[in-house]
Amino acid sequence: MFEDLSEKLEATFARLRGRGTLSEADIKEGLREVRRVLLEADVNFALTREFLEKVEAKAVTVGRLGTVSPAQQLVKIVHEELVAMLGERREPLKMSTLPPTVVMMVGLQGSGKTTTAAKLARKLKAEGRPTRLVAADVYRPAAIDQLETLGKQLEVPVYSDRSTNDVVKIARAGVDAGVHARDRVVIIDTAGRLQIDEDMMNELSRLKDALRPTEILLVADGMTGQDAVRIAEGFDKALGVTGVILTKMDGDARGGAALSIYGVTKKPIKYIGVGEKSDALEEFHPDRMAGRILQMGDIVTLVEKAQGAFDQAETKKLEKKVRKEGMDLNDFLTSMRQIEKMGPLEGVLKMLPGVNTQAIKQMKADPKRMKHVEAIVLSMTPAERKDPSLINGSRRSRIAKGSGRPISDVNRLLDQFREMQKMMKKMAQGGRGPQFPGMPKMPFGMR
Repeated sequence: MFEDLSEKLEATFARLRGRGTLSEADIKEGLREVRRVLLEADVNFALTREFLEKVEAKAVTVGRLGTVSPAQQLVKIVHEELVAMLGERREPLKMSTLPPTVVMMVGLQGSGKTTTAAKLARKLKAEGRPTRLVAADVYRPAAIDQLETLGKQLEVPVYSDRSTNDVVKIARAGVDAGVHARDRVVIIDTAGRLQIDEDMMNELSRLKDALRPTEILLVADGMTGQDAVRIAEGFDKALGVTGVILTKMDGDARGGAALSIYGVTKKPIKYIGVGEKSDALEEFHPDRMAGRILQMGDIVTLVEKAQGAFDQAETKKLEKKVRKEGMDLNDFLTSMRQIEKMGPLEGVLKMLPGVNTQAIKQMKADPKRMKHVEAIVLSMTPAERKDPSLINGSRRSRIAKGSGRPISDVNRLLDQFREMQKMMKKMAQGGRGPQFPGMPKMPFGMR
């Protein structure tokens, strides 16, 4: 996400930082480069011009503060304006004072609308808000089946009616079912088209009039760049959308849609889809996203991910055990599985401040290596996991054969595990536990 944009901006600011003091000409040159980078990222031309005018107006003070380097001052200004461009502040989902809150999901075919509706339902349910999905897409083959399957997987109720094509009737009945079940939220999955047309908008307008939804969320494919912005304008003009969910952001290295959509439509991005898994829907925070783009990190989101992924009782139990008895390979495997729940390692690393995306690429974090580690540890006997010093040459050969990995991988894992044992012992002797208990050093996940 934003990889190309982030790398190019970092390269630009690195050149400016290398100059120490900055003249007016240096700043203008740097901003010209920023302009080029934004346009290459498919950011709206008018927004880019407005953005740079604001940055340039503030940049006249750069160099006057002796305590902060001019380049860092410029980065701060760019960060502030990026936050403004992305929407200024987090806009949460509006909740009706009289439940259920009705949310209409709209968008074109192929944007991931049905999947996103299910992801949102899962998220709201996890927040303690009983949620119901309503299958109101009666045109796309298997759309109802898809939503019912997703609902079953996530244990979220789905209302559907195959006896009629009257979407208003279906949606009203779905909301009534939500009222009787005392659901807090009812999400309507509406039909999409290959392109915006009059019939589609008329149907959505009838649904809007009948349901009076609290939220009308446009689901747009983030990888389509300015097309997503134009689609947002079209839906907003016809329906008055209240917010946007950008999907497939994990595959969007440029970020033009995210950087343009609020500036053009003034409709907030409320969530972003960052993967195919049911939990791969993130709240959109403009300040955090600007920090990621400028490689300042996103510690708040990282901590939230850790809190959601880690079993707190298991973590405390593990920390207590490690302090008292030291870590064995069973503990190691438990902690590795908890880390894996946070998502791809590369994405986690990018949330750390000061971690360069190019450096992460060079590390070649391979998600399969987590599975390799698991296979190696599970190929050991309980006694070997408890006391790795038992593992001699013949045992290493047996473990390698059982896990399907070369002996060199077994050796590397054991070497790194011994290093971690030493580190844990020192921390225990120093009277302080790990900052994130149960989070070990990555085992040969990067080269």
